[in-house]
Amino acid sequence: MRRDSLFYRLFSRSPSLLFELLPSPPPDASSYRFDSVAVKEPTFTIDGVFLPPEQSDNRIVYFCEVQFQKDERLYERLFSELFLYFYRQRDLFDDWHAVVIYPRKSLEQTETRPYDALLSTKVTRIYLDQLGELSDLSIGVGLLKLTSYSKRQAPSAARELIERVQQEVSGAEEQGIIELITTIMVYRFRHKSRQEVEAMLGLTLEETRFYRDVKEEGREEGKEEGGQSVGRSLILRLLNRRFGELPEAIIAAINELSIEALESLAEALLDFEAIADIEAWLSSQASTAESEDDS
Repeated sequence: MRRDSLFYRLFSRSPSLLFELLPSPPPDASSYRFDSVAVKEPTFTIDGVFLPPEQSDNRIVYFCEVQFQKDERLYERLFSELFLYFYRQRDLFDDWHAVVIYPRKSLEQTETRPYDALLSTKVTRIYLDQLGELSDLSIGVGLLKLTSYSKRQAPSAARELIERVQQEVSGAEEQGIIELITTIMVYRFRHKSRQEVEAMLGLTLEETRFYRDVKEEGREEGKEEGGQSVGRSLILRLLNRRFGELPEAIIAAINELSIEALESLAEALLDFEAIADIEAWLSSQASTAESEDDS
Protein backbone atom coordinates (compact mmCIF):
# COMPACT_ATOMS: atom_id res chain seq x y z
CA MET A 1 0.00 0.00 0.00
CA ARG A 2 1.49 3.34 -1.07
CA ARG A 3 0.80 5.14 2.17
CA ASP A 4 3.56 7.70 1.57
CA SER A 5 1.67 9.13 -1.39
CA LEU A 6 -1.60 9.09 0.56
CA PHE A 7 -0.14 11.05 3.45
CA TYR A 8 1.56 13.39 0.99
CA ARG A 9 -1.85 14.17 -0.52
CA LEU A 10 -3.44 14.60 2.89
CA PHE A 11 -0.78 16.96 4.19
CA SER A 12 -0.54 18.84 0.89
CA ARG A 13 -4.27 19.47 1.04
CA SER A 14 -4.19 20.54 4.69
CA PRO A 15 -0.74 21.14 6.28
CA SER A 16 -2.37 22.17 9.58
CA LEU A 17 -3.63 18.58 9.91
CA LEU A 18 -0.25 17.55 11.37
CA PHE A 19 -0.67 19.99 14.23
CA GLU A 20 -4.03 18.50 15.19
CA LEU A 21 -1.98 15.54 16.40
CA LEU A 22 0.26 17.58 18.69
CA PRO A 23 -0.53 18.55 22.29
CA SER A 24 1.18 21.95 21.82
CA PRO A 25 0.87 23.15 18.22
CA PRO A 26 2.58 26.41 17.17
CA PRO A 27 0.39 29.52 17.30
CA ASP A 28 0.55 30.00 13.54
CA ALA A 29 -0.03 26.33 12.64
CA SER A 30 -2.56 27.23 9.94
CA SER A 31 0.12 29.17 8.02
CA TYR A 32 2.72 26.40 7.78
CA ARG A 33 3.69 25.17 4.32
CA PHE A 34 4.18 21.46 3.58
CA ASP A 35 7.02 20.35 1.33
CA SER A 36 9.23 17.42 0.35
CA VAL A 37 12.92 18.31 0.21
CA ALA A 38 16.15 16.74 -1.05
CA VAL A 39 19.37 17.11 0.93
CA LYS A 40 22.46 16.40 -1.13
CA GLU A 41 25.95 15.12 -0.31
CA PRO A 42 24.89 12.55 0.72
CA THR A 43 21.49 12.62 -0.92
CA PHE A 44 18.51 12.31 1.41
CA THR A 45 14.87 12.91 0.55
CA ILE A 46 12.74 14.06 3.46
CA ASP A 47 9.12 13.45 2.51
CA GLY A 48 7.45 15.59 5.16
CA VAL A 49 8.79 19.03 6.07
CA PHE A 50 6.49 21.70 7.49
CA LEU A 51 7.91 25.18 7.01
CA PRO A 52 6.83 28.18 9.10
CA PRO A 53 5.65 31.39 7.42
CA GLU A 54 8.60 33.46 6.17
CA GLN A 55 7.77 36.50 8.29
CA SER A 56 6.83 34.59 11.42
CA ASP A 57 8.56 35.10 14.76
CA ASN A 58 8.08 31.38 15.31
CA ARG A 59 10.93 29.73 13.36
CA ILE A 60 10.37 26.08 14.20
CA VAL A 61 10.56 23.56 11.34
CA TYR A 62 8.58 20.31 11.75
CA PHE A 63 9.54 16.98 10.21
CA CYS A 64 7.07 14.16 9.70
CA GLU A 65 7.83 10.48 9.13
CA VAL A 66 5.09 7.95 8.33
CA GLN A 67 6.18 4.41 9.17
CA PHE A 68 3.91 1.43 8.47
CA GLN A 69 6.60 -1.27 8.48
CA LYS A 70 9.07 -2.40 11.11
CA ASP A 71 12.42 -0.69 10.58
CA GLU A 72 15.12 -1.29 13.18
CA ARG A 73 17.21 1.58 11.80
CA LEU A 74 14.43 4.12 11.41
CA TYR A 75 15.71 6.58 14.02
CA GLU A 76 19.28 6.36 12.73
CA ARG A 77 18.06 7.39 9.28
CA LEU A 78 15.54 9.95 10.51
CA PHE A 79 17.97 11.84 12.74
CA SER A 80 20.72 11.70 10.11
CA GLU A 81 18.40 13.31 7.55
CA LEU A 82 16.85 15.96 9.74
CA PHE A 83 20.10 17.01 11.40
CA LEU A 84 21.80 17.43 8.02
CA TYR A 85 18.83 19.45 6.73
CA PHE A 86 18.77 21.59 9.87
CA TYR A 87 22.53 22.15 9.61
CA ARG A 88 22.17 23.34 6.01
CA GLN A 89 19.19 25.59 6.85
CA ARG A 90 20.36 26.80 10.26
CA ASP A 91 20.05 30.48 9.34
CA LEU A 92 16.34 29.99 8.56
CA PHE A 93 15.20 28.14 11.68
CA ASP A 94 15.65 28.46 15.43
CA ASP A 95 14.44 25.01 16.40
CA TRP A 96 12.98 21.74 15.11
CA HIS A 97 10.48 19.09 16.11
CA ALA A 98 9.73 15.70 14.57
CA VAL A 99 6.48 13.71 14.36
CA VAL A 100 6.56 9.98 13.63
CA ILE A 101 3.26 8.33 12.71
CA TYR A 102 2.81 4.59 13.26
CA PRO A 103 -0.35 2.50 12.79
CA ARG A 104 0.43 0.84 16.13
CA LYS A 105 3.18 0.86 18.75
CA SER A 106 4.43 -2.65 17.93
CA LEU A 107 5.93 -1.35 14.68
CA GLU A 108 8.25 1.10 16.41
CA GLN A 109 11.99 0.45 16.38
CA THR A 110 12.84 -1.88 19.25
CA GLU A 111 16.18 -0.44 20.42
CA THR A 112 15.76 3.28 21.08
CA ARG A 113 18.21 3.78 23.97
CA PRO A 114 20.70 5.94 22.01
CA TYR A 115 17.88 8.35 21.20
CA ASP A 116 15.81 8.33 24.39
CA ALA A 117 16.65 11.95 25.21
CA LEU A 118 15.61 13.14 21.76
CA LEU A 119 12.51 10.97 21.68
CA SER A 120 11.29 12.33 25.00
CA THR A 121 11.84 16.00 24.18
CA LYS A 122 12.03 16.57 20.42
CA VAL A 123 9.83 13.87 18.90
CA THR A 124 6.09 13.20 19.11
CA ARG A 125 5.18 9.60 18.33
CA ILE A 126 1.62 9.05 17.10
CA TYR A 127 0.02 5.59 17.16
CA LEU A 128 -3.09 5.77 14.99
CA ASP A 129 -4.83 2.90 16.79
CA GLN A 130 -4.62 4.91 20.04
CA LEU A 131 -6.25 8.09 18.74
CA GLY A 132 -9.68 7.09 20.01
CA GLU A 133 -13.02 6.44 18.36
CA LEU A 134 -13.47 7.67 14.81
CA SER A 135 -16.59 9.60 15.81
CA ASP A 136 -14.58 11.64 18.34
CA LEU A 137 -11.92 12.73 15.83
CA SER A 138 -11.97 15.56 13.32
CA ILE A 139 -12.61 14.49 9.73
CA GLY A 140 -8.97 15.23 8.85
CA VAL A 141 -7.53 13.10 11.65
CA GLY A 142 -10.14 10.46 10.78
CA LEU A 143 -8.63 10.28 7.28
CA LEU A 144 -5.23 9.56 8.82
CA LYS A 145 -6.68 6.86 11.08
CA LEU A 146 -8.53 5.29 8.13
CA THR A 147 -5.18 4.35 6.55
CA SER A 148 -4.43 2.05 9.51
CA TYR A 149 -7.62 -0.03 9.69
CA SER A 150 -7.58 -3.71 8.80
CA LYS A 151 -9.39 -4.84 5.65
CA ARG A 152 -12.19 -6.12 7.85
CA GLN A 153 -12.66 -2.79 9.67
CA ALA A 154 -11.87 -0.34 6.88
CA PRO A 155 -15.15 -0.46 4.86
CA SER A 156 -17.40 0.39 7.82
CA ALA A 157 -14.98 3.09 9.02
CA ALA A 158 -14.90 4.62 5.55
CA ARG A 159 -18.69 4.62 5.32
CA GLU A 160 -18.88 6.32 8.73
CA LEU A 161 -16.48 9.02 7.54
CA ILE A 162 -18.41 9.51 4.29
CA GLU A 163 -21.64 9.97 6.20
CA ARG A 164 -20.02 12.65 8.37
CA VAL A 165 -18.58 14.42 5.35
CA GLN A 166 -21.95 14.50 3.62
CA GLN A 167 -23.52 15.98 6.76
CA GLU A 168 -20.81 18.46 7.72
CA VAL A 169 -19.14 19.54 4.48
CA SER A 170 -20.48 20.89 1.20
CA GLY A 171 -19.44 21.85 -2.30
CA ALA A 172 -16.08 21.04 -3.86
CA GLU A 173 -14.55 20.36 -0.43
CA GLU A 174 -17.03 17.53 0.14
CA GLN A 175 -16.19 15.99 -3.19
CA GLY A 176 -12.46 16.34 -2.54
CA ILE A 177 -12.60 14.61 0.86
CA ILE A 178 -14.76 11.76 -0.45
CA GLU A 179 -12.29 11.38 -3.30
CA LEU A 180 -9.50 10.99 -0.73
CA ILE A 181 -11.51 8.39 1.20
CA THR A 182 -12.13 6.46 -2.01
CA THR A 183 -8.43 6.67 -2.95
CA ILE A 184 -7.37 5.35 0.47
CA MET A 185 -9.74 2.41 0.02
CA VAL A 186 -8.55 1.75 -3.54
CA TYR A 187 -4.98 1.51 -2.21
CA ARG A 188 -6.15 -0.70 0.66
CA PHE A 189 -8.04 -3.08 -1.68
CA ARG A 190 -5.72 -3.12 -4.65
CA HIS A 191 -7.29 -6.27 -6.10
CA LYS A 192 -10.63 -4.47 -6.55
CA SER A 193 -11.53 -1.97 -9.24
CA ARG A 194 -12.50 1.57 -8.33
CA GLN A 195 -16.11 0.74 -9.20
CA GLU A 196 -16.04 -2.24 -6.82
CA VAL A 197 -14.60 -0.06 -4.05
CA GLU A 198 -17.28 2.58 -4.59
CA ALA A 199 -19.93 -0.14 -4.42
CA MET A 200 -18.34 -1.37 -1.17
CA LEU A 201 -18.69 2.14 0.22
CA GLY A 202 -22.27 2.43 -0.97
CA LEU A 203 -21.68 5.45 -3.18
CA THR A 204 -20.22 6.92 -6.30
CA LEU A 205 -18.94 10.46 -6.65
CA GLU A 206 -22.25 11.23 -8.35
CA GLU A 207 -23.89 11.13 -4.91
CA THR A 208 -21.90 14.00 -3.43
CA ARG A 209 -23.57 17.30 -2.74
CA PHE A 210 -21.17 18.92 -5.21
CA TYR A 211 -22.38 16.68 -8.01
CA ARG A 212 -26.01 17.32 -7.09
CA ASP A 213 -25.31 21.07 -7.23
CA VAL A 214 -23.85 20.63 -10.71
CA LYS A 215 -26.97 18.80 -11.86
CA GLU A 216 -29.31 21.35 -10.29
CA GLU A 217 -27.44 24.32 -11.73
CA GLY A 218 -27.39 22.51 -15.05
CA ARG A 219 -31.16 22.21 -15.06
CA GLU A 220 -31.58 25.88 -14.23
CA GLU A 221 -29.02 26.84 -16.84
CA GLY A 222 -30.84 24.70 -19.36
CA LYS A 223 -34.10 26.59 -18.77
CA GLU A 224 -32.33 29.87 -19.40
CA GLU A 225 -30.57 28.67 -22.56
CA GLY A 226 -33.46 27.06 -24.38
CA GLY A 227 -33.24 23.51 -23.06
CA GLN A 228 -29.45 23.04 -23.01
CA SER A 229 -28.62 20.69 -20.14
CA VAL A 230 -25.37 22.39 -19.21
CA GLY A 231 -24.29 25.86 -20.37
CA ARG A 232 -20.87 27.32 -20.95
CA SER A 233 -21.31 29.89 -18.23
CA LEU A 234 -22.15 27.12 -15.75
CA ILE A 235 -18.99 25.19 -16.60
CA LEU A 236 -16.87 28.30 -16.27
CA ARG A 237 -18.46 29.18 -12.92
CA LEU A 238 -17.78 25.70 -11.55
CA LEU A 239 -14.19 25.70 -12.74
CA ASN A 240 -13.59 29.19 -11.39
CA ARG A 241 -15.04 28.10 -8.07
CA ARG A 242 -12.56 25.24 -7.84
CA PHE A 243 -9.40 26.67 -9.43
CA GLY A 244 -9.72 30.44 -9.38
CA GLU A 245 -9.40 32.62 -12.46
CA LEU A 246 -8.89 30.54 -15.60
CA PRO A 247 -6.36 31.32 -18.35
CA GLU A 248 -7.86 32.98 -21.43
CA ALA A 249 -6.83 29.99 -23.60
CA ILE A 250 -8.93 27.62 -21.50
CA ILE A 251 -11.94 29.96 -21.55
CA ALA A 252 -11.67 30.26 -25.33
CA ALA A 253 -11.43 26.48 -25.77
CA ILE A 254 -14.50 25.88 -23.57
CA ASN A 255 -16.47 28.47 -25.54
CA GLU A 256 -15.81 26.40 -28.66
CA LEU A 257 -17.15 23.14 -27.22
CA SER A 258 -20.34 21.56 -28.47
CA ILE A 259 -23.24 20.93 -26.12
CA GLU A 260 -22.34 17.24 -26.02
CA ALA A 261 -18.74 18.04 -25.11
CA LEU A 262 -19.89 20.46 -22.40
CA GLU A 263 -21.99 17.72 -20.84
CA SER A 264 -18.96 15.42 -20.87
CA LEU A 265 -16.85 18.16 -19.29
CA ALA A 266 -19.44 18.62 -16.52
CA GLU A 267 -18.94 14.96 -15.61
CA ALA A 268 -15.14 14.98 -16.03
CA LEU A 269 -14.47 18.07 -13.93
CA LEU A 270 -15.40 16.15 -10.79
CA ASP A 271 -12.08 14.31 -11.12
CA PHE A 272 -9.96 17.37 -11.89
CA GLU A 273 -7.40 18.34 -9.25
CA ALA A 274 -5.50 21.10 -11.07
CA ILE A 275 -5.74 23.39 -14.10
CA ALA A 276 -3.39 20.98 -15.88
CA ASP A 277 -6.20 18.38 -15.78
CA ILE A 278 -8.51 20.82 -17.60
CA GLU A 279 -5.86 21.46 -20.24
CA ALA A 280 -5.26 17.73 -20.73
CA TRP A 281 -8.99 17.07 -21.10
CA LEU A 282 -9.41 19.87 -23.65
CA SER A 283 -6.38 18.60 -25.54
CA SER A 284 -7.84 15.11 -25.71
CA GLN A 285 -11.12 16.54 -27.01
CA ALA A 286 -9.27 18.45 -29.70
CA SER A 287 -7.39 15.30 -30.74
CA THR A 288 -10.65 13.33 -30.92
CA ALA A 289 -12.25 16.02 -33.05
CA GLU A 290 -9.29 16.03 -35.45
CA SER A 291 -9.42 12.25 -35.79
CA GLU A 292 -13.12 12.38 -36.61
CA ASP A 293 -12.50 15.08 -39.21
CA ASP A 294 -9.76 13.01 -40.84
CA SER A 295 -12.03 9.99 -41.06
